[in-house]
Amino acid sequence: MVATPLGNRQDLTLRALAVLGAVDLVACEDKRHSQRLFDSHGLTPHTFALHEHNEQEGATRIIERLNQGQHVAFVSDAGTPAISDPGARLVARVQEAGFAVVPVPGPCAAIAALSASGLAAARFHFVGFMPPKSAARRASIEALASLDAALVFYEAPHRVLECVEDLAAVLAPAREIVICRELTKMFEQIVRMPLAEAMTWMNADPNHQRGEFVLLVGAPPASEGVSPEAKRVLGLLLAELPLKTAAKLAAEITGVSKNSLYAEGLSLKSAQD
Repeated sequence: MVATPLGNRQDLTLRALAVLGAVDLVACEDKRHSQRLFDSHGLTPHTFALHEHNEQEGATRIIERLNQGQHVAFVSDAGTPAISDPGARLVARVQEAGFAVVPVPGPCAAIAALSASGLAAARFHFVGFMPPKSAARRASIEALASLDAALVFYEAPHRVLECVEDLAAVLAPAREIVICRELTKMFEQIVRMPLAEAMTWMNADPNHQRGEFVLLVGAPPASEGVSPEAKRVLGLLLAELPLKTAAKLAAEITGVSKNSLYAEGLSLKSAQD
């Protein structure tokens, strides 16, 4: 599984160059797209197309080659395979057939964006692409709102404005958003601002809506006590589970501190008694 550049072709690692030059076959999400990368580095591998619509069929073909003792690489259009790209089903099939799957690490849009975001969150939650419809997208955002982590989203240019609008509508306006556009490409842009200002920035210039996007939202600000939603989740779990288990599960669901939820559970039980 070979990671390839997001845009700048010089980001292909030395190891990736060696692997792509040595394997018997390279499976590509888009052969024409990958061929430009191969040409720029003087690579002439045998290739075939493997994408989301033929991944199972392509996996069968790769397993046949592996059974013949050959070595096969897979590349998606850009970045690390299987991260919001095809590849996961291929990996599972190859492993089930008894063959090793070797990662050749390199560019990843989510990690590149985080490294240049300036967000100080101790942890991050990778979401990838959200649902295309606004109602489902807002529901997804609401479910993530209390998570104590930076949120990482991928978005396409034709939906980015609606996505930012939904983030601003659902999440606290003071939370920071980092908009990363065209990472490693000629028109790369990385800007950070409060969510309340995001739509103004997006609409200030048509170019702000062009390109491939990574959107990062900072973790929610620390607040005293337990949120109403966390209390509701804890109450539902307490009806069926011991306090310690309920507090642990509620913490995993809501992102609120387990100790805070345990203390809240004690208060609830005391009030009930």
